[in-house]
Amino acid sequence: METILIILVILILWSIWGYFGSHVEQSDYTVVKKLKDYEIRSYPKHIIAETTVLSDTYKDAINLGFSIVAGYIFGNNIKKEKIAMTAPVIEKEESSERIAMTAPVIVETNHKKRVISFGMPRSYTMETLPTPTDPRVKLHEVPAQKLAVLRFSWFRSEDRVQSTKNKLLNILARDNMQVIGSPRYAGYNAPWTPPWMTRNEVLIEIK
Repeated sequence: METILIILVILILWSIWGYFGSHVEQSDYTVVKKLKDYEIRSYPKHIIAETTVLSDTYKDAINLGFSIVAGYIFGNNIKKEKIAMTAPVIEKEESSERIAMTAPVIVETNHKKRVISFGMPRSYTMETLPTPTDPRVKLHEVPAQKLAVLRFSWFRSEDRVQSTKNKLLNILARDNMQVIGSPRYAGYNAPWTPPWMTRNEVLIEIK
């Protein structure tokens, strides 16, 4: 009985720690339509700080990209100014190709080039954000977009993220939705968040 009580207390404290650790400003959007398997959202224009990394594995790309962009918001900029963390952290394979979806065709290769980005707090503009001192960090204004979004929780392994991206592409092909570019992964929580509290999403721009 004592062991069960200790485990329960640990889980409760872990949940509290996870909640406050992930309690940051989140990206702004409006839900346009809720469908059976996914939802469509409208995102206003916003600013991101991003970096492009080349890595064999998804995990290495996330860790490297996160550390580079996090360095910028933690003061690696010309003003040495700390910028509040926001959610989610976005990962996408680098692609500028516009695709008219007829069927999902996914090709896996090693040494993928991935873009890792954070949204900047809404209180900033391109003029007021400090310039990065690390040339690998770029500031970019993203235009307003309409995105299809599929949400999942618990673990975010590379296989699970990829299978969820494939699932979203299949659903959109079924619904005759035209997509633009490739799916992105969005993670909303700090690494220490309990898996039952995590919020993960895959998103893709649609016409």
